[in-house]
Amino acid sequence: MSEKELYRLALSKYGPEAQTLMVFEEMAELQKELCKHARGATNQDHIAEEIADVLIMLDQMMILHECEDLVFQYKQEKKKRLENRLRG
Repeated sequence: MSEKELYRLALSKYGPEAQTLMVFEEMAELQKELCKHARGATNQDHIAEEIADVLIMLDQMMILHECEDLVFQYKQEKKKRLENRLRG
């Protein structure tokens, strides 16, 4: 099963509303782990796991909202803007 097929199946099985709420939950869990790290915790594995969860959910949101190409376009523009700022 391809990644897109897997994500479409998840969206179909759990529903768009539930998966959208799951994005919020996964982002909150990542935020929690990053805050722990900022306070001195050694939690690289937890951070990596939560980043993976957030990326999976964001991929599902791009499929749900049919905006993969638009996201790619914005990402390219924003990376170029960052590069220009850094070269300043």
